[in-house]
Amino acid sequence: MDAIFHEKQEGSLCAQHCLNNLLQGEYFTPVDLSSIAHQLDEEERMRMAEGGVMSDEYRTFLQQPSGNMDDSGFFSIQVISNALRVWGLELMLFNSREYQRLMIDPINEKAFICNYKEHWFTVRKLGQQWFNLNSLLTGPELISDTYLALFLAQLQQEGYSIFVIRGNLPDCEAEQILGIMRVQQQQRPKLIGEDEAQGSSGQR
Repeated sequence: MDAIFHEKQEGSLCAQHCLNNLLQGEYFTPVDLSSIAHQLDEEERMRMAEGGVMSDEYRTFLQQPSGNMDDSGFFSIQVISNALRVWGLELMLFNSREYQRLMIDPINEKAFICNYKEHWFTVRKLGQQWFNLNSLLTGPELISDTYLALFLAQLQQEGYSIFVIRGNLPDCEAEQILGIMRVQQQQRPKLIGEDEAQGSSGQR
């Protein structure tokens, strides 16, 4: 499990953690994602300007905050999508008609990105095993093949949007190691802060 790259939550930078945990390395910084967001904002501004820079719509648009990022470190699906395109990867909505028509068993995919209320996280296959690489967890969580479909269905029920990653992910150490050996997990990772919360309530 030590070979698995797992970035833990810092501030509201879950989009960065989600991408880096997916790609298994420190591929993106907040600065990288901010520049993608600014680029998208500029493209949107130019499209709006086509309707005339004196129009009410354009003026209203200029007064609105960016829809691609905010001061807390949140980034939109467009930013994530553009960041993945750099690596030749595409996103496809898991419950879209287009994807459902392909009738692919989730265990035959390579990775999923999940989003709910501005929190992003990655579920990825490494070797022959699946892992929940949520940055809110203290470490990677092993997901059995039989539980994967149930896990994704549960997320959808809770209101998550799930995206399938299409394309070839970059090589990583964890992929090579877990390709020749399987790991077992005795104890599931907790949510970050859960230990402290239990400790302080115990002390009280």
